[in-house]
Amino acid sequence: MAAYIVFIRDRVRDLAGYASYSAVAAPTIAGHAARPLAYSGPVESLEGPPIDGVIMIEFSTMAEARAWYDSPAYTAVRGQRFASADFRVFITEGLPAA
Repeated sequence: MAAYIVFIRDRVRDLAGYASYSAVAAPTIAGHAARPLAYSGPVESLEGPPIDGVIMIEFSTMAEARAWYDSPAYTAVRGQRFASADFRVFITEGLPAA
């Protein structure tokens, strides 16, 4: 069953650092059963506090999503995200195919 990693960006504290992270993070999904669905396009907050951006990646399973998040390639670069921006990140399982 598909799973989704959702990154909710609350604030960028260092634009150059975040740009550097973005450039090196995207290639880390190579070799994983993943498909980017949203990447920091316009956001309209309907409820709750406003957010700065959303990144959403679809994976084939929860295990594959976690495998990418914990992969050596992504682990090596995610510290740049921690240092440059404030995010909330979660993995959620999708619905069965109709």
